[in-house]
Amino acid sequence: MGAVYLVRHGQAPAHAYGVGTAAAGAPGLTDLGFAQARRTGGVLAALVPGFDAAISGDLPRQTATLHGVLEAFDAPPEKIVDPAWNEYALPPSVTSVDSSLYDDRARYQQALDVALAGWIEGDTADGGESYTDFARRTREAADRAASLAGSGKNVVAVSSAGTISQLLAQLWSVPGTQWPTLHRTFVNASITKLIVGRRGLQVVSFNEHAHLAGQGDGLMTYR
Repeated sequence: MGAVYLVRHGQAPAHAYGVGTAAAGAPGLTDLGFAQARRTGGVLAALVPGFDAAISGDLPRQTATLHGVLEAFDAPPEKIVDPAWNEYALPPSVTSVDSSLYDDRARYQQALDVALAGWIEGDTADGGESYTDFARRTREAADRAASLAGSGKNVVAVSSAGTISQLLAQLWSVPGTQWPTLHRTFVNASITKLIVGRRGLQVVSFNEHAHLAGQGDGLMTYR
């Protein structure tokens, strides 16, 4: 059996989500986010001798996290960029406000939950990607990663909380209306492991973050 290790990106600044304004050349991660990515890379290097394929979406927070993870490996594979691993686009009701909304976790989550509920029910008034299309491209991305894992190979894919949890919702037959419940639990730079066998993709573990939760480290964040 092959294995696919899904890593959520490290902590990103507010502008990465379309909240606030990005400065020219702004990085995809905060300093803490880079530290989280490197810590996760070290954990993965202790679990597997190397990766046969390394994938991320094309969002800066995802590509930067993959770079940080692969620093732990002596001979990492060439990076593959697959935009299907990108996060869904935040709705205008969330991004069109000042950055104070992002700084208030409770208010931000409330606004996001309301917007996602409408999106799942079919609200695409802004002409963007539908929830159905998001779910489809997420599964297609996972199937491509699984094909690279083959038999006995290891693949790492860096994505985002919404995308990783969407895949888990499909594998666990969680209704779309309940998907945000999975989504909001994900820790930055956490690890989710899937195995690729005769019955397809199966979840072995999800949202592993003990390596980020050490007392005094300050590496555990949700966004």
